[in-house]
Amino acid sequence: MATKTKSKKIAVRPLGDRVLVQRVEAESKTSGGILLPESAKEKPKEGIVISIGAGKTLENGEKSTFSVAVGDRVLFTSYAGTEVKFDGEEFLIMREDDILGIIG
Repeated sequence: MATKTKSKKIAVRPLGDRVLVQRVEAESKTSGGILLPESAKEKPKEGIVISIGAGKTLENGEKSTFSVAVGDRVLFTSYAGTEVKFDGEEFLIMREDDILGIIG
């Protein structure tokens, strides 16, 4: 699977229990070697966690902890998060609940 993501410091910090994720690049070939045009590629449902918020405020006033960490490769739902552009790159800001699992 082709994965080209940039690990760089970004000036966007999500709030609360939100996570900033950068999608991995979509496959440009099928398993049989057929090249796919841009319009035929599905948006990947996996990405790399770039930044996390401070956590949700619990009833006792403490902050919750995250199950994911910066740098984790994650799977998320098809309609997860809100797409944002920053410095010409696309990211997703989503709640930690939208993340289905950690790869690896």
